Formats: sequence, C-alpha cells, structure tokens
Amino acid sequence: MADPHLLTILVFFPLAGCLLVLPVWKRPAAARPLALGVMTGELLLALWLYASWQGLAALKPILPGYLLVEDAPWIGAFGIRYTLGLDGISLLMVMLTAFSFCVALAVSWRAIGEKVGLFLALLLAMETGIMGVFLALDLALFYLFWEVMLIPMFFLIGIWGHGRHIYSTVKFFLFTMFGSLLMLLAIIALHLLHAQQSGVATFGLHQLIATRLPAGTQLWLFGAFFLAFAIKFPLFPLHTWLPDAHTDAPTAGSVILAGLLLKTGSYGLLRFGYPLFPQAAQTLTPLFYTLAIAGIIYASLVAFAQEDMKRLIAYSSIGHMGYVAIGIAAWQPVALSGSIIQMANHGVTTGALFAMVGMLDERAHTREIGAFGGLWGKIPLWSFFFLLFSMASVGLPGLNNFVGEFLVLSGTFTKSPLAAGLAFTGIVLTLVYTVRLVQEVVFQTERKPLPLADLDRREICLLALLALLVILMGVHPAPLLDLIHGPVKILVGGAP
Repeated sequence: MADPHLLTILVFFPLAGCLLVLPVWKRPAAARPLALGVMTGELLLALWLYASWQGLAALKPILPGYLLVEDAPWIGAFGIRYTLGLDGISLLMVMLTAFSFCVALAVSWRAIGEKVGLFLALLLAMETGIMGVFLALDLALFYLFWEVMLIPMFFLIGIWGHGRHIYSTVKFFLFTMFGSLLMLLAIIALHLLHAQQSGVATFGLHQLIATRLPAGTQLWLFGAFFLAFAIKFPLFPLHTWLPDAHTDAPTAGSVILAGLLLKTGSYGLLRFGYPLFPQAAQTLTPLFYTLAIAGIIYASLVAFAQEDMKRLIAYSSIGHMGYVAIGIAAWQPVALSGSIIQMANHGVTTGALFAMVGMLDERAHTREIGAFGGLWGKIPLWSFFFLLFSMASVGLPGLNNFVGEFLVLSGTFTKSPLAAGLAFTGIVLTLVYTVRLVQEVVFQTERKPLPLADLDRREICLLALLALLVILMGVHPAPLLDLIHGPVKILVGGAP
C-alpha cells in the first residue's frame, strides 16, 4: 500500500535537497553530486508512481479519477486545507517535471561556473514549486506554489543570464505578477461567493466547482483566471516576455521555461479554469480559438525572420503551445488528450533543441545562424541529433509531436472545422522555417572557420535519452494515452 504522505515527499524532497546544498554552495564539487542525487531520486519516485498507477487506481481514493489524495486542515479560520491530488494528467506532468530538471542539471554541469551551489539550490527550490502547482487541489495552496515557482526563475535569469538579462527579468516578473494578482482577486471572490451560498468557507477545488454563479460573474472571474494562465502559456498578444526571457536566460533556464513553466498555464486552465467556470469558458471559446490561431501563424512568421537560433526556437515554442490551446478550447476528448500529450511532447522536443543550442554556444560563443554552416561534416553527432529533434518539432510521423498535433487537429475538426483548418497552416509554416534553420546551420557551405569539437560522452548520453523518448512517444503513445484517458473523460463529462 502506498505511503499516505507520498505526495508530500514528492513535492518537498527537492526543497530538502535545496537546504542540503546551501551549506556547501561555495563547493561545486560537493554541490553538483548532491543536486544530481536529489533530482535523480525525484525522477525515480515519479517513475515508480507511473509503474504503479494501475494498482493505485484500484485503491479508489476519496476523489473520483485520482490515484492518490492527501488532505489535512491547514489554516482553518479561512477554510484553507493542505490538499494534494495525483491523477493521470498530473502524473504525466510530474514525470515531465522530474525529467526536465535532470536535463537542466545536465546541460548546466559545465556551463555554470560561478555561484554553482546557489544556482543548484534555486533549481531545487523551483522544482518544489512546480511539483506543487501540478498537485495542489486547494486554490490557496495552488496560488502559493504558483508564486513560489517564479521566484527562483527570476534570480536564474537575473544572475546567470546574458545580454539584456536584467530587462528580460523585470519584464518576466511584471507580466507574470500582473496576471497572478488578478487571479488572486478572483480566487478570493469565488471563496466569498461560495461561503455566502453554502455557509462553508473553503478554497477546495471540488467544493468550489459546485458554486452557482450568474453568467456575468462567471465571465469576470474566468477572465481573471484566463489572463493569468494565458500569460504563462503564452497566448498572443501576451507572449512578448517569452522570447526575451528565453534569449537571455541560461540554457537550463530555457529548458525549464519551455518544458515546464509554459505547461503550468495550460494545466491551470484545464484543471481550474474550465471546471470552475464552464459556461464562461464556452462563451469565450471563439476568442480562445482566435488567439491560439493568431499566435500559431504570427509566431511562425516571426520565427522565419530570426537570426538568433535561441530566439527562433522561442517563437517556435509559442506556435507549438498554440496547438495545446486549440485542443483545450475544443474541450473534446480527442482534442483534449492531444493537448495534454502535446504538453509533454513539447517539453521534451523543445527542451532538447534549447539544450543543443546551448552546447553549440559553449563551443562557438555565438548563436547567430549566419555564423554556421557545414556542421554535418564538422560535428556529425551534434548535427544528427539536431536534425532528429528539428524533424520532431515539425511533426514528422513516427516522432512525438506528430501524435499530439494529429489528435488536437482531428478532435478540433469535429467541433470547428474552420479552426482546425487554419491551425493546419501553422504546421506548413513550421516546416518552412525549420527546414531553413537546418539547411543554413547543418548543410549550408561553411561561412567562416570555427574550431568546433563534437559531443562528449555526457552530451551523447543526454541527447540519446531524449532521442529515445522522442521516438518512443511517437511510435507507441498508447501507455500515456491510457494514463490520461480516465481524467480526460471526467473533465469533459463535467463540461458543457
């Protein structure tokens, strides 16, 4: 039988690691193995939960569809409880989180040479915040974790970033805090309205879902939640913080931004936004479609004009998250399943591309597309993996992104053929700018002689593992689809 505090261990084990790293933060030789051990342990725990999920489902915890639930009083005077829950959707996000932090540590192993212990401590603290976001079922607890995860990223970009990193850090902070404060006001309002109706003060998600709200009130409250989550997605035109943050962040920061922080917005929308305000969500579906499609097309066109490889991948990331948004907007089982799978696919593929650009930048000290060419002959291992992940990014059949995008478009077509058709143009545009990138960097005639070394053993092992995931998730997605099938059915069944 599972430990009743397993979810608490999952959330706070990285924070315990952070507290262990801080005393040795001036000794990288001690801090790095310690952080690696903690992150590896977290990943093994997440994988054990995945291996055991069918047995956990048979235990039938107190909430339908959940594998594990922890619930205890916390701040009784305000009805705030310590409630964590794990279902198939959050388990997928937990595995992605644990894996992405291991990738972030691997790519920063040599790249970060100053204040190494502090850098690792911030990574571990952020892992606790993100794990909490994916597991919290009390809105006050969710908001706490939502804010906690942003603080370490603020310092990661501000201290270890490059270029206009202070500008990018402040922009990131202002955008996210604006949306977060509006969401906090909406959470408090929903709490008060529920207490007024039922006489019970609570921030529990499944209690607040039962609150009866007039259509106008629903629209205002959903609008506040939607804005906070749309900024994190990021949806057009609230996306402008992301390219700057990606461009100026250290490679590990870009891996976490693309792999996880964007997913907290989409996860929040499908876990909290739509279930709490179903009528308002249905009313605003045309707007959601419009913003998502505009973002896909706009980001693809702007990506084509970029000369910085990291900035190009950042705009590509905005476009790919547009498909996640379309699947959520359709709120149909196939499309929603595709969105959730695409969240994981995007985290793996885009994280791999950012890691590879970071490896190239370490060698050449530039990310300008025009500085490269002929890399297939100079560094063939790097070029092979870059080609593979680029093809996954455009949705080549047999690789992971194809599965998510196919499910999103086929499911959306049953609800809105026009939205699905317009979104398909984004795939064509993605192919155009990705082929241009690969052609100029890998196959174009060498422009200037650059003394580049090919991948070392650490980098080969990391990229081989990422490549294996890309292929496995592309040719055999059934285990992940089985994992999320039940929760998706419950979500859509409760929607209009």
